[in-house]
Amino acid sequence: MATPVRRHRGGAMQDRPVGWARNPLTEFDQLLSEMSGLMESTVGSAAPAVAWTPLADVTESDDAFHVEIELPGVKKKDINVEANGQEVVVTGEIKEKERKGVLRRSTRRTGSFEYRLRLPGEVDTEKINARISDGVLTVTVPKAEVTKPRHIEISETGEGTESTESKG
Repeated sequence: MATPVRRHRGGAMQDRPVGWARNPLTEFDQLLSEMSGLMESTVGSAAPAVAWTPLADVTESDDAFHVEIELPGVKKKDINVEANGQEVVVTGEIKEKERKGVLRRSTRRTGSFEYRLRLPGEVDTEKINARISDGVLTVTVPKAEVTKPRHIEISETGEGTESTESKG
C-alpha cells in the first residue's frame, strides 16, 4: 500500500507524506514570530511589547510552595518578584544583546516577561524567599500557619449556684 501524499494546487507532490509533521510547537513559535514581525512592520516598533511567560515548575510540600522559573542569562537586577495575598507575580526583562556582524537567525526570547501564579490556600507573604542560580529563579512561598483546633472545656453549674432573682 502506498503512503498517501498531499498535493499542492499546482499538482506538485509535497516532500513529506500525510501525518509526517514537524514539531507543532516549533511551527507555532515560528508563526508567532512571523506575525510579530508583520505587526512591527505595519504598526512600527513603537507598539507596546507583549510580555511573554517563561517556563516554570510549581511544587508543593507540607510547609511551602516552590516555584522554579527558567530565566537563562537574566540578571538579578532585571527581575521583580511581588506577592499580594495568594498571588505571586514575577516580572522582568531580557535585554537584546549588542552584536557585531549580521544576525542570521535568532530563537532566543527577549523583551518583557511576566509569570503570574495564584496559590491555593493561605500563604505567609512576609517569609517569601527568592534566589537565582544557574539561570533558574526559585521562589519559596511558605504556607500560613493554620490555627490548630482547640478543645474547649465545658463547665458545669451546680444546683445551688443558680442565678438569684429579685423577689419583690
